[in-house]
Amino acid sequence: MKEHEGQKLESMDPKITNQLRVPNRDMPFPENSTVVVAHGAWADGSSWKDVILLLNKQGLQVVAAPLPLTSLSDDIIALNRTIARTRGPVIVAGHAYAGAVIAGVNEERIKALVYVAALAPDEGETVAQVFYRDEAHPQAPKLAPDKNGWIWMPNEGFSNAFAHHATADQIALCKAVQRPIALKCIQEPAPKPAWKSKPSWFLIAEEDRMINPKTQHFMAERMQARTHAFAVDHTPLLTAPEKVVEIIIAAAEETLSWQTRLP
Repeated sequence: MKEHEGQKLESMDPKITNQLRVPNRDMPFPENSTVVVAHGAWADGSSWKDVILLLNKQGLQVVAAPLPLTSLSDDIIALNRTIARTRGPVIVAGHAYAGAVIAGVNEERIKALVYVAALAPDEGETVAQVFYRDEAHPQAPKLAPDKNGWIWMPNEGFSNAFAHHATADQIALCKAVQRPIALKCIQEPAPKPAWKSKPSWFLIAEEDRMINPKTQHFMAERMQARTHAFAVDHTPLLTAPEKVVEIIIAAAEETLSWQTRLP
């Protein structure tokens, strides 16, 4: 995003900005504070590697939820299983498809949701409906299920759209570890989303070639999320991890800090 556009957004709506100012912490986060991260389609938990290591340095425990990518309800169950292994307050962050997954959990210990270039269907909507809401980028991959109902990312799709700012080594790893997503995941109606009752943050990827930035702005506004727009690609977990960490820390500062618990 251009600098003047970011300034305009910031002046028009304090919820939208292209700069984050994370305050210095005088006190650590509450004991056992945990960030649970969820990967999207064509990826696994290793896609969060750089974010995990940076969050650890900030004093937060991090657990990556392994999603089977077999159906939306299966993935929500898997995420709940991971959250059940944690203790203390939790922030849940999801990338891309996983935005629909993290909205399906409503455990009391979850204090905030963080959407990273993610999809956020409302109750009764499907992932496909929001994914295809706006026009596709010219370099977006052509996606279709195979005879077994699995959708794979074409190899060229990783460098053209999935993470077009990534290094050659990062693209090679993406290709090597990709996991397909079942058609059921994008066709199953979403349950009542947790973002209607929990505070949410949204990183809008302005150079996203997978999920139209217009769609991201629409979803973030509908959610009334604290929105931060950056000139990043679809997978800033790989290409701009510090931006992702800043947003998660901002959510943690507001919802996990000891100060928020004072009367």
